Order: sequence, then structure tokens, then C-alpha cells
Amino acid sequence: MNSKIKKAIVLLSGGLDSTVVLSICRSLNISVYAISFDYGQRHKIELEFAKWQAKKFKCVSHKIFKIASFGGSALTDDIDVPVNKNIEDMPKEIPITYVPGRNLIFLSFAAGYAESQNIEEIYIGVNSIDYSGYPDCRQGFIDKFESLINISTKKGLEGKKFKIKTPLINLNKEEIILIGKKNNVDFSKTCSCYNPSKKKMCGICDSCLLRKKGFENAGLEE
Repeated sequence: MNSKIKKAIVLLSGGLDSTVVLSICRSLNISVYAISFDYGQRHKIELEFAKWQAKKFKCVSHKIFKIASFGGSALTDDIDVPVNKNIEDMPKEIPITYVPGRNLIFLSFAAGYAESQNIEEIYIGVNSIDYSGYPDCRQGFIDKFESLINISTKKGLEGKKFKIKTPLINLNKEEIILIGKKNNVDFSKTCSCYNPSKKKMCGICDSCLLRKKGFENAGLEE
């Protein structure tokens, strides 16, 4: 591969946000090395969509890392996924769908893989506006983690600094969906649901509610 071609790691869950991030990278002609994680999530169907999207957007590679289930979350444990009638009913505190240390662990894997492939840029679809209050989706966390990997890796210490890119961090769901639409994302091949039945989304978990409102505001059909 031509060394002048820009390369990046993209954390690709198979959800709406990460798929839009993938589409952004490809629209910029970035060669994408996609990574996903099988961490015992109940919405594992997202990994099938991640494979589909990686193929559609012609990623250089797509690796799925299998790691032990974290537990302690409605996404990974025998705990009911909370449901609400509308977004206004969603609790303000960090919800039980929070997976302890998830992005901390995912980005650690991403940094190690990026270093092994001589890649500086890591893209992740975190969002600090239309999200569920997760502490590892905030800019402050991203900034601190970027600093950490740049003082704890050979690449960082030799001056080839890592950069964690968060193109969706300050966008609402409507804006994210419109970017995806522009980039020809097939949203039917994404999963936002925390508790899907086979390939059908529940429509009542927090993530489904945010997705539904986003499409309504964008004036688009899912």
C-alpha cells in the first residue's frame, strides 16, 4: 500500500454512530483498519452489522477482538434493560446500561493495534450530547486518554503522537444521521438497540428512543 495514503483505526460497533464515523473516514479517502469487540453484549447482532459495514465501505481489514464479559451492566449481565415511554423520562444519572470501563478498554486495544500497524489516528463515535450519561463518552475523558497513550507507548515517546478523533462528539443524533445519509450509510444494517430480538430492535430502550427522535427530527425514515 502507498505509504502516503492516510490510515486510521476505526472502532466499529455496528451501531449507528460508529458506522457514520466509518463513512466519514471513507469520504476522506482514509484507509480504514476497523476493529470491533465481542464482550458478551446481549446485542451481539451488532457485530454482524459491523462485518457488513466493513465490507460495504471497503475497509482494509476488520478484526473482532473477543474479551471477557465485564458484568455489572444491563448490556452484559442478567439485569433488565430499562425502558421509557419517551426521552424526557430517561433518568439523569448514569444508567445501568453503562458498561464499566468499556471505552477505556476498547481504546487501549485500539492504541496497541494502531502501534503495531504504525497508525497514528484512532476514530471513535463517542457523543456528549445525545447520549445516556456515560462518563467515557466525554471530551475530557478522550483528552486524558490521548495524553496517557502518548506517554506510555514507544510510538508516543518517539514523537509519532497518537490522535483520538471524535467527529461526532458535539453533534446531536439528527446531525449524525444527516451526515450518514449524505455518505450513503444503510441504516437498516446498523443496530442501536440495547435489547434486540434477533434483528428486530425493541423500540423502547434509551438508545432506540434517541435513534427514533433523531430520524424524526431529520425528516427521514429509518
